[in-house]
Amino acid sequence: MISSEIKKRVIEEADYIINTKQTIRSLANTFNISKSTIHKDLHERLKIIDINKYNKIKLIMDEHIKTRHIKGGESTKLKYLNS
Repeated sequence: MISSEIKKRVIEEADYIINTKQTIRSLANTFNISKSTIHKDLHERLKIIDINKYNKIKLIMDEHIKTRHIKGGESTKLKYLNS
């Protein structure tokens, strides 16, 4: 059974990521929660709480996975340009 406090947090996280398209890492920083907890909230708990939001989150996360190699390359490029 998921407590009402956790349900509220999961819904807030889901709404935030749907509106901003942020990554799990930035979401964890915003909510001051570990990446593991965010991951569990959005991939396990949200599926039970609200399947429609879960499906929206899944599309966003799939897009992040498709583009992570580009973002990583850009970060590395900037790191060495600034060195």
